[in-house]
Amino acid sequence: MNDLDAFVGLLAPEGQALLAELRDHTPSDELAAATRLRRTYPAPLVSAALGQAQLRQRAAAKFGADAGRMYFTPNGVEQSTRATVAAHRAARLAALGVRTLADLCCGIGGDAIALARAGIRVLAVDRDPLACAAARANAEALGLAELIEVRCADVTEVDTGGYDAVFVDPARRSKARGGRIFDPEAYSPPLSWAIEAARKAPVAALKIAPGVPHEALPEDAETEWISDGGDVKEAVVWFGTAEDAAEDRAEDAAQDGAGRITPGGRRATLLPAGDSLLGAGLPDPEPGPVGDWLYEPDGAVIRAHLVADVARQIGGRLIDPTIAYLTADRQVETAYATAYAITDVLPFHVKRLKALLREREVGIAVIKKRGSAVEPEELRRKLKLGGGRNSCTIFLTRVAGAPMMLLGHPAAEAC
Repeated sequence: MNDLDAFVGLLAPEGQALLAELRDHTPSDELAAATRLRRTYPAPLVSAALGQAQLRQRAAAKFGADAGRMYFTPNGVEQSTRATVAAHRAARLAALGVRTLADLCCGIGGDAIALARAGIRVLAVDRDPLACAAARANAEALGLAELIEVRCADVTEVDTGGYDAVFVDPARRSKARGGRIFDPEAYSPPLSWAIEAARKAPVAALKIAPGVPHEALPEDAETEWISDGGDVKEAVVWFGTAEDAAEDRAEDAAQDGAGRITPGGRRATLLPAGDSLLGAGLPDPEPGPVGDWLYEPDGAVIRAHLVADVARQIGGRLIDPTIAYLTADRQVETAYATAYAITDVLPFHVKRLKALLREREVGIAVIKKRGSAVEPEELRRKLKLGGGRNSCTIFLTRVAGAPMMLLGHPAAEAC
């Protein structure tokens, strides 16, 4: 029995009954469960169901409660868009007036689900028969089959001319090597093909890795970096006509996340709140001495090269020309950076730090690094933090080129 046959078996009544029995399955019970279930069900079907139960458990981090009703492939779990990110993108497409969309390289249908829930009719295309079977099953399981048509085909041969928009999510993992692909031209299909396909559509969005070099980005598109809960998840290249784009670009720290596409723009969007910062093309801020407050920009802000925009918001400066930490003499509320009240700015010295923490009865320390060769866990072992009643945050970094350690507290804990 091949993978597709095994998957189809899960959709039959016997497979559905088996999956229902495994709804509360835990990995530690797998051997006992397999032995018990094989007395009633065919061994290949049991193996497929146990595999699906494991995938559902892994997928819960991305799909929440829906994961228990959905169907996955190993690649689908790894490559699918997190549901919160997919919902953000779908909402933005809907706000742009999109009502029909071709989802190219749809995988198991995670984005198609979010798009359909936003009221968009979707053609979901993938060349992998197993992924297509999962996408169809997911549309059915979530009551969205009327809005999602799944087609098994080579995306480069699909006519998207009749659709309001195109979404392309090229494969960025190598099946042969089993790892991530960092060269955009090694994506499947290549980024260059996806860009040309996007330019033919009224509106288009291309999902790419957040570490993409800025020089590889098309200047006639807006690129949006998205973080969720502080973790950078992806970048999206947006194509489409943007009215009043020049005025929009000139706005100070524009926050019109869903309203327009700004060609040449760079945007950082932070979920779950949805704050969205459109860059104003500012030069890097000047470095200066560490003030009373340190600001750690969100990863999406850093990836989008918008640290200067946040610096202008807070009236801040860099602590070093090569380090993405900002500092200011007063606290200013911003959604795009975490603020810390700084108590000490010292040259890096382990013994001095250890003595200082002991003197202040610090038993819990969060250690962060940026621009330092010291590994936080290595330092933690040397500090031998004990049962002190206080806590602090330690930053290992550079200030004006010199290795330094900054001690402080998050703004919420600062007095």
